[in-house]
Amino acid sequence: ARIATEGPAQNIELLEAGEARLGFVTTGIALQAWNASGIWQGRKPARAMRAIFPMYDTPFQVLALQESAIRSIGDLAGKRVGIGPQGGTGGVYFPQIFETLKLQASLMFGEWSQLAAMLHDRQLDALAVAAGAPFPSFIELEAKDKVRYVAFNAKETAALRLAMPELSPSRVAAGTYPSLLRQYQTVGLYNFAIAHAQLPDDLVYTAVRAVFDNHEELMEAHAAAAETIPANMDHNSFLPLHPGAIRYYRQIGKIGTTD
Repeated sequence: ARIATEGPAQNIELLEAGEARLGFVTTGIALQAWNASGIWQGRKPARAMRAIFPMYDTPFQVLALQESAIRSIGDLAGKRVGIGPQGGTGGVYFPQIFETLKLQASLMFGEWSQLAAMLHDRQLDALAVAAGAPFPSFIELEAKDKVRYVAFNAKETAALRLAMPELSPSRVAAGTYPSLLRQYQTVGLYNFAIAHAQLPDDLVYTAVRAVFDNHEELMEAHAAAAETIPANMDHNSFLPLHPGAIRYYRQIGKIGTTD
């Protein structure tokens, strides 16, 4: 059964409670839950999750209307910025990002469809999202409004990576959105599929194998699946692998037999 959730934090909660057996997380939220830091402060460390396969990078993307004077991240000071659901990756990270960059802005949580409508109605000045590109709400806005993608500069990127080591350099290719005419440099978090540690090894092995065996079909469904390859397991440096996943990676030679 599929459960619609608010994002990685809730996915981990459901997994820890035994209500879900599989879930998707970004490395940042998973690291906070694993260490009981950040949004997981004061709670029991979440230790039931095991990594099974990499999914895709989640670039942080900021969109404003072309008619606005917003051309840099610094220009967001004093502006109204939609950052998505409270439990989502953007909802957790953008408040930290603004704080790190010492930017005072009015941040608003909400469902993306609602926030996109508010930007269209000029009730918000910008949207800031952490999601696989192309992000559906941005594509919808492109069809109605003239938009601009606002990038972090090198100094901002360095400050963010120092404050949050789980962030890695990321980019959105030119042409991903109609208005994106050059490569968009940013920071991002990797997404992983996780399984409960108690899930049977055979089941996890079969699931991981099915994902990689059907890579072509996955790419037809979503371009981001191009990054769902065994080599990208290296983006996870702290979550233990599920034994069923280890069996698959050994079989394909991704992990040596001495590990």
